[in-house]
Amino acid sequence: MRRASSRVTSTPVVSLIEFVLTHLPSPPAQVLEVGCGQGELALALDAAGYEVTAIDPAAPDGPIFRRIKLEELEDDARFDAVVASGVFHHMGENLESNLDRVARVLEGGGPFVLDEFGPDRLDEPTAAWYEGQRLILAAAGYPSERPGAEQWAQHHDSVTPSDVLLAAVRSRFDEQVSEDVPYLWRYLGGVASAELEESLVTMGAIKALGFRFVGMPRGETAFQSL
Repeated sequence: MRRASSRVTSTPVVSLIEFVLTHLPSPPAQVLEVGCGQGELALALDAAGYEVTAIDPAAPDGPIFRRIKLEELEDDARFDAVVASGVFHHMGENLESNLDRVARVLEGGGPFVLDEFGPDRLDEPTAAWYEGQRLILAAAGYPSERPGAEQWAQHHDSVTPSDVLLAAVRSRFDEQVSEDVPYLWRYLGGVASAELEESLVTMGAIKALGFRFVGMPRGETAFQSL
């Protein structure tokens, strides 16, 4: 695992799957994915040889999936690693207790691999760039249901701010990796937009809304709110 760092990743198109695989113990380690959605990441980890348990109230059918919330996971469940993407900013008042649950299931000392984004990081220059790119793509004949910048911000106005989320995570996990990553390209057609977004972030012209964190549980802070 890499040493702690805080930077903009040098490869914005590095997939979430590749990032996660880089920071997991070797297979067949037992991995919990919190908020698996449609299961793309969980299935990729399963194919890579991991023993995966993927939880989500709307999880798909399949032997590695369970339709439960993190709060409903058995108290004695233990895993070698926990992965979560775009989930914890939605947890609101349950954020602290659910982070404690993650620390508990990792009592053996495995990594917590977190992929998130902070809508609160969207400033005027970043919103203007996003809106401009969206309009250019539309004018070039790429039909899309991409939300406008204002609509996107309003949709996410009730989520946990990124600084609050990161503070809660860092109070429970010793940081191994922390990096800001371009995020809006996901709405803008992929690789080319990602490279442009990264260049502008590196120049300081716009902000990186995405961030990734890898940390190991601190024994003295685990379970504090359970």
